[in-house]
Amino acid sequence: MEKYKVIIVEDEPPATNILKNFIQRVPHLQLQGEFREAISAGHQLQQEETDILFLDIHLPELKGLDFLRTLTNTPAVVLTTAYHEYAIEGFELGVTDYLLKPFSFDRFLLSVNKAIKEINARHALAKRSVAVDDFLFLTIDRKKVKIIFDEIQYIESSREYVRIVTQKTSYLSKISTTELEKLLPPERFRRIQRSFIVAIDKIESYNKEYVEINGKRISIGAAFRKEMTYFKRD
Repeated sequence: MEKYKVIIVEDEPPATNILKNFIQRVPHLQLQGEFREAISAGHQLQQEETDILFLDIHLPELKGLDFLRTLTNTPAVVLTTAYHEYAIEGFELGVTDYLLKPFSFDRFLLSVNKAIKEINARHALAKRSVAVDDFLFLTIDRKKVKIIFDEIQYIESSREYVRIVTQKTSYLSKISTTELEKLLPPERFRRIQRSFIVAIDKIESYNKEYVEINGKRISIGAAFRKEMTYFKRD
């Protein structure tokens, strides 16, 4: 069964406990973390792929909707609040659903199902785009630049940007490695650690510790070593 990764951003412990309890009752949900303020949650979203974000609106320091505006790689977002007047603003920001406190398990489950439907639709769209093209367009210096898959050697995360290294040059684009990975054909590219995606056909040598591409040695994360058999062509 596919697991959908979830985080909670909520500053009221009773509300957090209710969400945790509801999440634990759904077998295909996996709680990644819980946060009482937005900054730490933002760091988590940059480091790990997240499918569903349960986000309170009234948070200390950075409010939920303001936090949402800062995100470049947005998961399916379910707003949780006791105030109905923010619903329109939330939907204008592309949230999946709006849970008005207090909410029941049935209402929570409806939000989860909406989020999963949206996630699956995103994945299907990405696969269709990859299937028909051998390139993609990324925003580089405020313009769309064509990046040809066959020219990519590897991709490296750099804070909120990624660096795409090709045979000719390199580009910086404000997109996460997780978001970009979904746009790449999986038979041609593989993530080998949290910060690197490599082009399989550009690998010159490898062992269980690292790969070498054009003289650059890139270490393989322990969690990704099981993927090494993917490189074999025999």
